[in-house]
Amino acid sequence: MTLEDNLGDILRKARMMTKVEPAAAANAAGLTEAELGSIEDSGRFTKRPNFAALAALIELNAAKVEGIANDWLPKPVDLSIWCELRQVTTEDGMSVHAYLAWDEVTREAAVFDTGFTAEPVFALLAENKLDLKHLFITHTHPDHIAGMEAIRTKFPQARIHTDAKSAPPQHKNRRNDCIHLGSLRITNRDTPGHAEDGVTYVIGNWPDDAPHVAIVGDAIFAGSMGGAKDHGPLAKSKVRDQILSLPATTLICPGHGPLTTVGEQKEHNPFF
Repeated sequence: MTLEDNLGDILRKARMMTKVEPAAAANAAGLTEAELGSIEDSGRFTKRPNFAALAALIELNAAKVEGIANDWLPKPVDLSIWCELRQVTTEDGMSVHAYLAWDEVTREAAVFDTGFTAEPVFALLAENKLDLKHLFITHTHPDHIAGMEAIRTKFPQARIHTDAKSAPPQHKNRRNDCIHLGSLRITNRDTPGHAEDGVTYVIGNWPDDAPHVAIVGDAIFAGSMGGAKDHGPLAKSKVRDQILSLPATTLICPGHGPLTTVGEQKEHNPFF
């Protein structure tokens, strides 16, 4: 298991979100610009930075940055607790996750994002004899919607849900929406910042009282968050208010990197 963002990715994202120049960040860290650049590029260091001063400057939690530097990883998640949930990973130069959820009785299904291709989703739908009713889009960056046209062609009756401004009115999320998928209940929360149309979907009412599931796109990753160099404060406030306010046991399903929980991210994510 590896994180989506290493130490260098986190420092670079935070520095850009706070508009701090490399020279100022390097000075706070007690490094040369070249040494800081090497850390941002590789995630590794030979000379340990002054994490406390650097974190204070770029608005990270210093103790949590130290944790990342010491190779923190989230605990492995046993998805069998959510019997009707699958993570679908596709690759095209990088890995991206989509998710499939369904009701065990009605066999009604929903897919969340598409990844680079919809073929693995189609295989799971056929394998489990599911009826695709909904396609939920967390944001319209290409790696998350590349398979959308294939899904629309194969399942023209599936309802699309998105916060994209260009979407027809019948596809746009409303904040009070509660979509029924058999016994499951799906609600949405706006989480822009990384993307203008960012939205998180929360799935509740799982069998056997399994915790809620939050499909977050790129709003937050295990140990990091999606880049938001132009809208950093907005991105952080939305994650804090709309995702980290959920119960600690809520499963966070990001668009990249490992699964995690709300409680784990409140304890370990340096951005919060």
